[in-house]
Amino acid sequence: NVIAPDSFAVAERNLNSAKRGLEQGDEISAIIENITRGRAALKAGEETAKVVQTAIPETIEARSLARAAGATKFENDYADVERDFLDLTRSIEKGNLSWAKLNKGKVSDKFRELELRAIKEKTLGEVNTLLKNAERAGAKKIVPESYALGQQKLVEADTFISEQRYKTEEMNKKAGEALFQARRINALMELSEKVQNMKPEEISLFIEGILLQITEKLSATDMRTESLDLQVDNILGTITSLENDRQFMVEKNKTQQAQIDDMMAKHEMEIGNLTRQIGALEGKTKEEQAAKERLEAEKRAVEDRLSAERQFNQLYTEVQNYFMPGEAEVYKQGYQLVIRLKNMRFPVGQAVIMPDNYQLLSKVQRAIRTFGEPDVIIEGHTDSTGSEAVNEHLSQQRSEAVSEYLLANRTLTADKILAVGYGSQRPLASNETDEGRAVNRRIDVIIKPGIEGEEVK
Repeated sequence: NVIAPDSFAVAERNLNSAKRGLEQGDEISAIIENITRGRAALKAGEETAKVVQTAIPETIEARSLARAAGATKFENDYADVERDFLDLTRSIEKGNLSWAKLNKGKVSDKFRELELRAIKEKTLGEVNTLLKNAERAGAKKIVPESYALGQQKLVEADTFISEQRYKTEEMNKKAGEALFQARRINALMELSEKVQNMKPEEISLFIEGILLQITEKLSATDMRTESLDLQVDNILGTITSLENDRQFMVEKNKTQQAQIDDMMAKHEMEIGNLTRQIGALEGKTKEEQAAKERLEAEKRAVEDRLSAERQFNQLYTEVQNYFMPGEAEVYKQGYQLVIRLKNMRFPVGQAVIMPDNYQLLSKVQRAIRTFGEPDVIIEGHTDSTGSEAVNEHLSQQRSEAVSEYLLANRTLTADKILAVGYGSQRPLASNETDEGRAVNRRIDVIIKPGIEGEEVK
């Protein structure tokens, strides 16, 4: 209907005539005549299509790329170019091949222009909108340097797309930089307007408050009695200390791994002993043969257990390193891995996952995927405040919220995740203190890789 439009139209008319004739009870000969004409038209269209595809392949490709980029949303402009394209194909149908070849370049260029426009609209549309809104809001005057930088990034991205429209990864990177700067302008304007009418002391207290929030989050020393530079140094130093502590944990895990390797070596020795015993029983009596088979079975069991333990312990060590000490505890429970989310926080009395938990849950996703497609249990726990019925219901809702988050992010399928709420039935600390109650309010993620064997030590 596009590369042989006239032939297709004839075939369609004859089909409709045949359908009407059939409905109205016309002579079979008349119906068959319409069908025959339609088939002839289709055959002619197929022959024309081959000629068109040979004569104007660049134009056909340009049209396909424009449509793939979303150019059809420019309804009127696209319709104009589509009509030009149909003029080309119709001219070939009518035997005017030279005219089509003469004009195909113009039509190809028009499709490419629409394609480029669609790509820019898709990648830079939001940037343009944000910058225009910022300009109307007075960004040139309020944050002139930031606004100029945003415009510069937009021009750089626009120029790159014009020259390298098919380098998708680099193109998206340029567009992402421009979008970041455009969004940053709005944030800076909001901040500038906020401090514009503040007195010097109010501005100082505002900055001090931000630093205090960071300080408290890091459990660092409150140094508001010192200079601004010293307060910043205090924060940076605390971060460095936490990084060193993390490195210490990594080294500690290496030591644990060495102990695990030693255990594996003992298993290897056990396998070697069994192998030698099996060799000594070669060619012996039926009783000795049975003993040999038993030893071989024991050997395979030890080998399987060794392999399972080795794999499990390697993955366990890997997952441990995903989490900072204050975020989660990771430990083994048989052939299960328990991730106790120490830093998972919900609003009081609610089961809503807040954005500040997303980073922690992304690490949980990574930990689950490390084991392939394991079974996972999400356990919700509360302190003893309030009735047990309310606590059990709330813990169930919270465990289901985490489960739904993992499902929404396609971590696992629904049959692989179970959400359970235990309320205050399984405390880890005394509920008599604030600290104990905080410990008891938690989410535990239990990963079950499906490994059979003895308990992992």
